[in-house]
Amino acid sequence: MTHHHDNEADGISRRHALECMIWAGTGVLWTISAGVPASLSLLGASQAAEALATGFTFLQISDSHIGFDKAANPQAIDTLKEAIGKIQALPQKPAFMIHTGDITHLSKVAQFDNAAQIIGGAGFDVHYVPGEHDLIDDGNGQAYLDRYGKGTKGAGWYSFDQNGVHFIGLVNVVNLKAGGLGNLGADQLAWLADDLKAVTASTPIVVFAHIPLWAVYPEWGWGTDDAAQALALLKRFGSVTVLNGHIHQIMQKVEGNVTFHTARSTAFPQPAPGTAASPGPMTVPAGQLRSLLGTSSVTVTQGGQDLAIIDSTLA
Repeated sequence: MTHHHDNEADGISRRHALECMIWAGTGVLWTISAGVPASLSLLGASQAAEALATGFTFLQISDSHIGFDKAANPQAIDTLKEAIGKIQALPQKPAFMIHTGDITHLSKVAQFDNAAQIIGGAGFDVHYVPGEHDLIDDGNGQAYLDRYGKGTKGAGWYSFDQNGVHFIGLVNVVNLKAGGLGNLGADQLAWLADDLKAVTASTPIVVFAHIPLWAVYPEWGWGTDDAAQALALLKRFGSVTVLNGHIHQIMQKVEGNVTFHTARSTAFPQPAPGTAASPGPMTVPAGQLRSLLGTSSVTVTQGGQDLAIIDSTLA
């Protein structure tokens, strides 16, 4: 999503988001002003490649669910391999990847091992946050922390800086009840407030967590109970992008200075909000499955004020 900050004659700063909604051979290029999308043009594959080649690029994958073998996708391990293969074939290699949770399906050591072997095959640094499926081992998440928790705080939250962008990995899946909303908790919110103290308001912020930080569909637990407190801490920043997984489909929203973007899964789709009795693996005809799975590539232009997201399917 690309954010432009244009000063109008009256001095009011307006925010525009330029979004690549889909990239599968061609993609639809959108502009969003005050939350209203309008199509600008079409991106061909060569133009999309050019977008990837400009600026600083990182890649998001999510919800690989290694160990899942039900009807919705009996070979989730194979579709993750396909996703990594597409990443390796990108014309411009990303600086790193982020994984927004549910690396595994049942938090088994072998599932973590398989995921690490496949994802590690891409040859990039990977920054992880856990999903609820990564914290259901006998140690209530210790298996995840033993593998990915070095240098993190609490249940695995942390931040880092790269190319002038401040990245914040949050954890909102601890003690999650079935169908319940995500929760950050007082300790993590206090840490976030402290982490942001030294960051200037002009610094672009990218936040990533598993469950969306906006109320996508609370009836299914698709939201975070105390997200408003975290977002209040981000109000002073001019450019904030929040990347999430969990719902296995692309949804986007612009609210004030914050752009929200959810990612597809590499394992299986879930129904659109309210279109089924409950969320969960959605079985589709085999020929349609890969069109509903994919990855997101994010390019930050020089200076860090513009972000472009290109969503790529496995089809």
